[in-house]
Amino acid sequence: MLTKGESSQKPSYRPSSKQKKDALWEKSKPTYAWKPSIDYRIHPEWYQVGKGEQGVLICQPYKSEILPHWRFRTPKIAKISAESIFALFKTYLEKDDFVGADMARKYLQMGYTRARRYANHKGGRKYDPASGEELPLNGEDQNKVESAQIFYQVWRKAEADPRYAERKKAWKAKYG
Repeated sequence: MLTKGESSQKPSYRPSSKQKKDALWEKSKPTYAWKPSIDYRIHPEWYQVGKGEQGVLICQPYKSEILPHWRFRTPKIAKISAESIFALFKTYLEKDDFVGADMARKYLQMGYTRARRYANHKGGRKYDPASGEELPLNGEDQNKVESAQIFYQVWRKAEADPRYAERKKAWKAKYG
């Protein structure tokens, strides 16, 4: 039964894939594995490896230690950034700090993925802010392509480190 002012036609508005993703995030946020209130150096047992870059902008104190080094605007900046983050990665491994090493690895991966996004979408904007629809690719920014490649090579180097692989396997066996 329609009330005054309602139409029997279906609304023409359809949420975009990004809007659906945002709504899903709001629903799942309370059960999200990473919490900004946890100090993962004090409570490493609460850290989860997760998929890809999950938790990278949340897990403290690692976010505060690594994020200031994370830059990719030009290949020169990306090279300095990737080398700095890789040095932190090695330091964490030497201190037997798997959480720190995994977070550094995630920042290297994020350097690659974000530089690729900026290479494909001017200004890094992948979705239209009004409609939420994915914007078309608009050519490639060669600086960002080169920056992405720099991060990709260092990220793969980190992933291939036998000490990291061993600690990651042990971590997953112990904590899931």
